[in-house]
Parts: sequence; structure tokens; C-alpha cells
Amino acid sequence: MKRLSARKGKSTLRGNVSGAIQTEEVCVGKVKARPRPRPRRRTPEEVGDIFFRFYKKNPEPKGELEHTNPFTLLVAVVLSAQATDAGVNKATRALFQVADSPQKMLALGEDKLRDCIKTIGLFRNKAKNVILLSEKLIAEHGGAVPHDRDLLQSLPGVGRKTANVVLNMAFGEPTMAVDTHVFRVSHRLWLSRGKTPDAVEADLVKIVPTAYMMHAHHWLILHGRYTCKAVRPLCETCVISDLCFSRDKRI
Repeated sequence: MKRLSARKGKSTLRGNVSGAIQTEEVCVGKVKARPRPRPRRRTPEEVGDIFFRFYKKNPEPKGELEHTNPFTLLVAVVLSAQATDAGVNKATRALFQVADSPQKMLALGEDKLRDCIKTIGLFRNKAKNVILLSEKLIAEHGGAVPHDRDLLQSLPGVGRKTANVVLNMAFGEPTMAVDTHVFRVSHRLWLSRGKTPDAVEADLVKIVPTAYMMHAHHWLILHGRYTCKAVRPLCETCVISDLCFSRDKRI
């Protein structure tokens, strides 16, 4: 049995992970590895340990999309669908210098906007959505980005993940935005068995300690992007390797 502990202030997080460690048996002179156990529900202590370690490594994680205000953040997140943050940043640095508000975006026009973002995947449809959402922000919200999930999701090109990112980064709401990295890492760490992003979000909201909710999706995104990669995860440098029992684990 192995007991894990983590301290923050006076609080102590402990988790019992016995029964989750891979065992071996000798069979006809060979070592036969038993399959790792089926995913089970994490205990609150284990979940706390995972996020405590993320916190210790990076107390103030930041999103990597460059922006100057809620509007440019909203546009950047819309443009980031099926694209890398680095690719979006490369395109938007010049764009946001001339169009950092809905009014300026409309003045720029869809044709010039397409030229600015043509290096991003699906740029034609994204340019159309950015123009449409700019029009709707002006017509219905006085040009301001609404601080409301339903109103955000009513904007062209804005889904639940985008709304959650904007609420978190622009308005300080403890939301859980589930992208491909969060989805993958949540399954590998047995934090969720959800089959859809919405289901994974619901699971994470239930189990992530309140103290870590504000930055939880950033930690999971960064962990998935730089350590727990889809192919060849860097398990040897992972701060929670001993808490991971994924079949994809490399050590």
C-alpha cells in the first residue's frame, strides 16, 4: 500500500492507490504482466493530489492565445478551432493592431479579414463568423462581450468550450473548457469516463477541488500539450506519473 500526501497551508491531501499498481506473476519461466485494472473512480484525495502537484509546478498557468481585451480573446478562441495557438497568434498579432473591437472589425471587412487569417485552417468560415458575431455584439450588446454563457453561445461560431474560455479568462469565472487535450488527459488520469466533451466537463466540475477550479482546465491543457501528448507521452518528466495507470504510460 502506498499513501500519498500533499500539503497546502494546513490542509493535507492523502490518497490510497493500492490495487492500481501493475503487478507481475511468473509463468513457465517468464514474467507475465497482468493487464492494468479497469478505470475506477478517483477518490477526492487522489484528485486533490493531482491538482496540488500541477499547482506546485505552475501556480499561475496562463492561456497561450494572445489578446488585449475580451473581444480579441473571443475572436482568438473562435479562430483557434482545429488550429494551434501558435498559428492563431501569428495571424492575429497584426490583425488586432487594426481591429481590436467589433466596430473596427466591421470596418476592416470580411475580405481583408480573410487575408489576415488565411494561414489558419477553415479561415473562410471563421472570417464570416467573426464578422457576424461583431455585428451581433454591436446590435444586441452595445459592442461589449456579454458575461453570460448562453448569450456567448448565441454568437456565431461560439460553442460551449469557447464560451467557457472567455468566461474564465476574461471574467474570472471558474469554468471548465474541454478541448482535445483536456479530454485525453481526463481519460488517461481516470478523472472521467465521459464520451463527449460536455460529459467530461460535467465529471470534472464535480470532482475538481474548488481551490483549483479557476486554473484546472489550463493545467490539463498544458499537461496534455507538453507532457501527456497523444503520441509518445513524456512520462519520464511527468509530475504525476506515479498517480497514472493509463495503458498509454511509457514507464
